[in-house]
Amino acid sequence: MEKYFNFGSHQTNLKTEILAGVTTFLATMYIIVVNPAIISATGMPFEGVLTATVLVSAFSSIAMGIYAKNPIVIAPGMGINAFFAYSVVIGMGVKWEIALGAVFWSGIVFIILSILNVRKLIVQAIPKQLRYAIASGIGIFITFIGFENAKFIVDNPATLVGIAKMNSIVVTFLIGLMVMSVLVVKKVKGAIILGIIFTTVLSIPIGRMYGDASAINNGFSTLVTWKGIFSAPDFSLFFKMDLIGSLQFALLPVIFAFLFTDMFDSLSTFIGVAEAANLVDKNGEPLNVKESLLVDAFSTTISGMFGTSAGTAYIESATGIKEGGRTGLTAIVAGLLFLPFMFLSPLLSIVPSIATAPALILVGAFMMKPVIKINWSNFDDAVPAFLGMVLIPFTYSITQGIIWGFLSWTIIKIATGKKEEITPTLLIIDLFAILALII
Repeated sequence: MEKYFNFGSHQTNLKTEILAGVTTFLATMYIIVVNPAIISATGMPFEGVLTATVLVSAFSSIAMGIYAKNPIVIAPGMGINAFFAYSVVIGMGVKWEIALGAVFWSGIVFIILSILNVRKLIVQAIPKQLRYAIASGIGIFITFIGFENAKFIVDNPATLVGIAKMNSIVVTFLIGLMVMSVLVVKKVKGAIILGIIFTTVLSIPIGRMYGDASAINNGFSTLVTWKGIFSAPDFSLFFKMDLIGSLQFALLPVIFAFLFTDMFDSLSTFIGVAEAANLVDKNGEPLNVKESLLVDAFSTTISGMFGTSAGTAYIESATGIKEGGRTGLTAIVAGLLFLPFMFLSPLLSIVPSIATAPALILVGAFMMKPVIKINWSNFDDAVPAFLGMVLIPFTYSITQGIIWGFLSWTIIKIATGKKEEITPTLLIIDLFAILALII
């Protein structure tokens, strides 16, 4: 195992990789419940989507570890699942069986592009200044998600967002954040896992022992709930996709939208994680990018077959990398940990969102390192990089950030007489970006 994953050159070991895999799983396991909650709005059975979510996450992550040897978890993507449910099925009135077929065909196109190495060309066409910006933007985005999950940042009609009033939930989160931060600063092994466990235990009394009215009014009898142990898997959605119906001409924009969104979510995640963790080759390119993208294509394909929206690389994989994970074993461990939850999904209710939120916030800080590589003194580099970076969290979309980063880079470089910095592949990307905005 040490030889296959080359522990020596990555300065890691078996214990560190296992610990990193557990950490990554804890940061991503929310998808097991959140994805079915979103997809089931289409009328698909919650239990069936949950089973599909677990299997896609497990098989894809294990494949990433074995084949691509990268410490990145793949699971049904947030944002893509909302597009699947609310835009395609509910908004356009497309039957969910046909929508699953569209997911499958977008995966087939992914595979073809990956085999032909087109997606690697796309990665290489992205200017390094934008790569640094994407990594930093993802860091801000994941931090924002952490604060939102903790109910620390809330909706405010006057200012869009605001800070919540102090209550036991917010105080518990802040204590957990400080404890986890101290453990990380002191370089305690397993700091993130210990922080999650500590905050979970600290959350047990909320709304029960303290009788916190704000917690009760928000639906919390306690943040840590117990709903039992066992639930049988539901395979009712397997191979229910409509392959013929999804090939209608009218649905080609839907297939393209799945393709474009998943492609750029995955590319930006691979680039961001690679830059933050220094998982790059001698040319500064993400390690094993062709293999990683092929696994992502495989994940999208089996997502349509099993009964869920497209799988994609998860930015939360950075939590395991922060714990020292550098090889595919991290992804394998995380993938294996998904499997028991086909039968033990109620156990997920034990860990509340305010316990995992501090991990996301600290990972955000970790992913800001590439920002110092941006050439801030050169405005034709800095402005597109800045737009790409801030629009990721401001639009709540990695895809939107990278689209506007690309377009602004191209326009500014052409306008300032630096056309040589624009590759033909980047121009093609710009064209697809414009089409995605129109669609």
